[in-house]
Amino acid sequence: MNEMAHADEKFFRERGFGLKIGFGQRPGLVIVDIIQAFTDPDMPLGSNMDAEIEAANRLIDACREAGVPVFFTTTAYDDASLRDGGIWVLKQKGAATLRSGTAAVELDPRLHHQPQDSILVKKYASCFFGTDLLSRLVSNGCDTVLIAGCTTSGCVRGTAVDAVQNGFRPIIVAEAVGDRSEAAHRQSLFDLQAKYCDVVALEEALDYLRTIRPRAA
Repeated sequence: MNEMAHADEKFFRERGFGLKIGFGQRPGLVIVDIIQAFTDPDMPLGSNMDAEIEAANRLIDACREAGVPVFFTTTAYDDASLRDGGIWVLKQKGAATLRSGTAAVELDPRLHHQPQDSILVKKYASCFFGTDLLSRLVSNGCDTVLIAGCTTSGCVRGTAVDAVQNGFRPIIVAEAVGDRSEAAHRQSLFDLQAKYCDVVALEEALDYLRTIRPRAA
């Protein structure tokens, strides 16, 4: 940690930021946009997500063992002119690669997704905006949202902020989220931990999941 980052951390801590929210009793796992458009480094929006996918798969496997619901998301546009992406698509050329029906918006094949798993399709950053994720979490009795995926500074951040605004305990698993920019990744984790969620290590999240009893059918 450089001197400036250390000073920032000390300043925020002294001002009372970054208090621990803690885990709740009933988690759900949201896998944010681990799709080929974002995990193929040769694509305009892509970067290397090998380590993050491995960490996400460990979370998925632990959730299945504990009977914790897992929600997968993708970002995809149906309109030929990307009008279903509104103003946001004007900000980045790479949005044109997120076409419905193409391989780019499919989940990365390395992800431990099962045929019976549903995929929420979104148009904007937050997994809550314009989807039924809130209803699904409520119907599953969730009070905690574990978050993995990409990108840390975009869709992961938007999802964490919306989660806390909707009354859930957002928990970002540090090893399971990634970004195209290491600087943006680190700053986003710092800011999210300071104000919106808990950022925890993978092993801490796995230990927590081991305490969850599978729910009766």
